[in-house]
Amino acid sequence: MYMISAEKKRDPVKRWNLPDRVFFACGACHILAYAFMRRYAGYSAFWVKPAHGFTGNHIFVARGDAAFDYHGHVDRKTLLSHMVRKARLFWPGWDYELTPLPAEVLISERKSRAYDGLWLRGPGQFLYNAMPRAERFLDQISPLSPAFTKGERHALQAD
Repeated sequence: MYMISAEKKRDPVKRWNLPDRVFFACGACHILAYAFMRRYAGYSAFWVKPAHGFTGNHIFVARGDAAFDYHGHVDRKTLLSHMVRKARLFWPGWDYELTPLPAEVLISERKSRAYDGLWLRGPGQFLYNAMPRAERFLDQISPLSPAFTKGERHALQAD
């Protein structure tokens, strides 16, 4: 989990200039999720919606036990327990609701606003179009291994 200052979050230049992992962790996870779903069939998007009164929205994709976000390929249960553990360091009692999202919501501010508490930027609403950046990020990640798609467990890297 990464946290950036409100100043960086509001400044399009500073936000764009964040390292890729931080950029896709702090406000562009939905763009990365959409790019992943275009590349790999059979995955669905999920919104980690914080419980009332908390912050910490996140979107990842999953198929069965296999999940993907800015960490790379990971087991879904491992990803969610990591998020809870990290969030509770900052916000004791943090909890979430997992909400499936249609792919088209990930790239449409208007469609995302139909979900109470969700407000996503479209790829072109960043300083530059974020979709090519997401595609390049995916190019740097190792392809899905057959073992992973069969449920192999991967540990998360520390952030």
